[in-house]
Amino acid sequence: MGGAYSPKELREKWQAYWEKNETFRAPNPGEPDFDPSRPKAYILDFFPYPSGAGLHVGHPEGYTATDIIARYRRMRGFNVLHTMGWDAFGLPAEQHAIETGRHPAVTTERNIATFRRQLKALGFSYDWRREFATTDAAYYKWTQWIFLQIFNSWYDDEHRKARPIGELPIPPEIAARGEKAVGAYVDSRRLAYLAEVPVNWCPALGTVLANEEVTSEGRSERGDHPVYKRPLKQWMLRITQYADRLAEDLDELDWPESVKLMQRNWIGRSEGAQVRFAIDGHPDALEIYTTRPDTLYGATYMVVAPEHPLVRKITTADHRAAVEQYCAAATQRSELARTAEAKEKTGVFTGAYAVNPVWPEGDARARIPVWVADYVLMSYGTGAIMAVPGGDTRDYEFAKVMNLPIVDVVYPEGVDPKGSLDDREAQIILRLAAKPVAREFLAPAMKAGRLFDLIGTAFVDDGRAANSPPADVKSADVCHLNGLPVFEAKRKITAWLEERGAGRAAVNYKLRDWLFSRQRYWGEPIPILHGPDGALVPLEESELPLTLPEMDDFRPTMRDEGDSSMPEPPLGRARDWATVTRGGKSYKRELNTMPQWAGSCWYYLRFCDPWNDKRFVSAEAERYWMVSLRKDGRPHTGGVDLYMGGAEHAVLHLLYARFWHKVLYDLGYVSTPEPFGKLFNQGMIRAFAYKDARGVNHGYDEIEFRDDGTAVLRETGEVLSAAVEKMSKSLKNVINPDDVVAEYGADALRLYEMFMGPLDASKPWNPRDVPGVFRFLQRTWRLIVNEDTGGLSSFVAVGADPVDPLERALHKTIQKVTLDIERMAFNTAISAMMEFVNEAYRVKSIRKDQAERFVIVLSPFAPHLCEELWQRLRGAAWTGSVSKEPWPAWDEKLVVDDEVEIPVQVNGKVVARMMIAKDADEPTVKSAALALPKISERIGDAAIQKTIYVPGRMLNLVVRS
Repeated sequence: MGGAYSPKELREKWQAYWEKNETFRAPNPGEPDFDPSRPKAYILDFFPYPSGAGLHVGHPEGYTATDIIARYRRMRGFNVLHTMGWDAFGLPAEQHAIETGRHPAVTTERNIATFRRQLKALGFSYDWRREFATTDAAYYKWTQWIFLQIFNSWYDDEHRKARPIGELPIPPEIAARGEKAVGAYVDSRRLAYLAEVPVNWCPALGTVLANEEVTSEGRSERGDHPVYKRPLKQWMLRITQYADRLAEDLDELDWPESVKLMQRNWIGRSEGAQVRFAIDGHPDALEIYTTRPDTLYGATYMVVAPEHPLVRKITTADHRAAVEQYCAAATQRSELARTAEAKEKTGVFTGAYAVNPVWPEGDARARIPVWVADYVLMSYGTGAIMAVPGGDTRDYEFAKVMNLPIVDVVYPEGVDPKGSLDDREAQIILRLAAKPVAREFLAPAMKAGRLFDLIGTAFVDDGRAANSPPADVKSADVCHLNGLPVFEAKRKITAWLEERGAGRAAVNYKLRDWLFSRQRYWGEPIPILHGPDGALVPLEESELPLTLPEMDDFRPTMRDEGDSSMPEPPLGRARDWATVTRGGKSYKRELNTMPQWAGSCWYYLRFCDPWNDKRFVSAEAERYWMVSLRKDGRPHTGGVDLYMGGAEHAVLHLLYARFWHKVLYDLGYVSTPEPFGKLFNQGMIRAFAYKDARGVNHGYDEIEFRDDGTAVLRETGEVLSAAVEKMSKSLKNVINPDDVVAEYGADALRLYEMFMGPLDASKPWNPRDVPGVFRFLQRTWRLIVNEDTGGLSSFVAVGADPVDPLERALHKTIQKVTLDIERMAFNTAISAMMEFVNEAYRVKSIRKDQAERFVIVLSPFAPHLCEELWQRLRGAAWTGSVSKEPWPAWDEKLVVDDEVEIPVQVNGKVVARMMIAKDADEPTVKSAALALPKISERIGDAAIQKTIYVPGRMLNLVVRS
């Protein structure tokens, strides 16, 4: 190429070079060019889902950041594993195939080709040899194999780890009942098991949906179809066994605290008590879990979920019709809609009464009504609650609607419920009031135990217990709690319940077992056979992969919106595939498929050894790439050194992957208890959306910008309103990276995305700012290359004075960029490099060795430009890559300034600033300050009473006013 800066030519030339020379090849242990003396760095992006729309400019943000780190680590002497693949199974791909009439295998491969082309165009330094998709049979063979390891394991609570199912102790009483009983017991302890559970069934999509895929209106997020709650036999993974470890081990991870908090909240560990409420006149009892057993004396009614199995049993005949009607309606609503805080509380009385175990037998307060209400969920706790309207906001709202009793059970700290309620106590109460209340009404309400009902709210905070039986009631059948702090009251009542067999201390989790099966075609087949006797038979490893059958009609069996019946999954139509004969017996294959999360649970392990057809990953490759050492020499908890992706995956993908990894760790297949040592969430790149006066959105191809930045319609000149929004087709604000690369080059796109602001911040894309970084790259090119001749520019000097003003600036730049890359502050690193180029133009000279060091430092950000500059600096015979060069060091002496700028104050107010020698003494600094015009003008003839000098920091002259 000639002398002009041509991003397109540079991109084509150097990407061809990288591919031909396998520049970013990461050799595995045992390969000829593997260097065991080098430390490793495993840099990984969240597995992308290849949608039909391709990339928009928001996608490359994280990929660019990890590529900068990967290139930088290579230059620092690391063996770097940095690669890319595709998370390609799942509902979106299948729905797109259904809508377009093309097989999902065809559309998926086409989408992958688009993503691959777009990513390669941006010059990411992936080891493309390791690329795979979750839809590759060679990959999902091992997804199925891992499922079978989970199926063939149980969780040993004593040792807190998974163990092979063959090591499960069989209780003698089970063994005595024969082989069938033993088989049922074993199946009940497996980490993968079948169970009938309430699910979100969408007839129009023909599949079960996760709660996260259902809107608050009870409709599918994709397609806006009705969703129904139905019991259905499903495959479940026993992730709840790992709840404590999943929560505890977060402390060992270098993750954003916000993500850790989201996972802890999702796991939802809480400590409380399990309490048994007998049903009056009925042999059954209701078990409830509560985190506030101290409030049992305020339980004035009970609520059960509409799906609770005891609803039908305990409902009396005169209430049956109303209860059945209510329960049927409740199943049409999503859990999110049912538990929304703003939702009006509804429910029906069952006609049954429960017995509160804290009241003596025969006490009228012990008999409390049992209601059915949809704000209680079967999926949390036991599906039943004791309702304490004086201490819980939802219970309070329900009690007010249904006119149920409300009793105070906890008072704020500093309020004596048996006292006279002085002014200080009254003020504490009134500050909590949800409505204005006259002071004189407080004491009577408190005496009646209805203070918080009077002020219009429940008291939900800690304080001291009240309204349990008073201390002068001498009976073993009551528990005296009045006046105790909440934590002490909890302990006392729990111990009291345990003594009487009415309850026990318990730990509960919001986390539910993972519903693992989907009634769709486009997913990994589950490698299980169903025997004629109902036995579950896992496939042998030699039978894997169990591939999907070729099907022209892969659509789910959909139903009309009003038909909520559940049809056979699509795989059931592949009759020859679905039935297997063994030993003269007919077996049925499992017809459900795995969810799209399955393949992304372990892909980071396969990247370590993607060609292995004997194991999912070799022990040697896994140990090398997944084990990192701390500074003290101890192994890190997690293996991937940097894992980057959006915060929207904070819970599901990251939690599921951690679960699978811990099972594999327990079984001895991997070396670390966690998969991802460091996690970073990049911020979202949004874009301006432009609307006209009618509210119609207009794309960038219809818009012009005035000098002041105002957007107007090109055809009419109408001024458009602008708002920063998430990119979407409907808003016409999607920016295709292909267009940016075509106009400004890949390096400009990479640089702009890193320059927009802090990496973890949400930022608006502004097309008017891209030319600015392009000009910086162009100026860098012209600094080194003569555009007329193609040789080195006149700025580049060979053998110049080794001590020149640019050397200090270069060392400061190297230091700044190095430290900023380490903390992923790429925007300030780019600013430093821009300042250096400005300085080079100011002094109108740059030594060749300085140019070389600067090019190395810029190369992770703008690799195409820097490869070409490096070759031109080294000469035409040079055939290497700048990416193989060592990272330059800085001289500590040259990054410390000889001079510093300090403020000069008069009577404590800054009047001027001046440069001084860093080691200047006070008389020298004072003399220089007095020579400043601003200082001499301010002081005039006034006498200086005192001089305050903080060396190298500030000077303050105190004068008589």
